[in-house]
Amino acid sequence: MAITDWPAGERPREKLLQQGATALSDAELLAIFLRVGVTGKSAVDLARDLLSRFGSLNGIFAASEMEISVAIVSVFAGRSAC
Repeated sequence: MAITDWPAGERPREKLLQQGATALSDAELLAIFLRVGVTGKSAVDLARDLLSRFGSLNGIFAASEMEISVAIVSVFAGRSAC
C-alpha cells in the first residue's frame, strides 16, 4: 500500500510535522530521506529492508554508495522475482 493511502496521522512526513522527530521510528525517518519506494514497496518498507540489511542507521551511514545501491537493487530484484 502506498504511503499516500495511509491515514494522514500515520504518514511519516505528516507525523514528523505534527509530533516531532522523536515520535518516528528509524524506518520512518529514513523513509523521509528516501522519499520514494520501489515497485510493490513503500519508502517505509524499503527503509525497513535497508535497516535490516545494515543493522542500524549508523550501519547505513557507514556503507558506501555502492553498497546501498546494491542493497536497493537486490530488494527490488527480490520483490520482482516473487
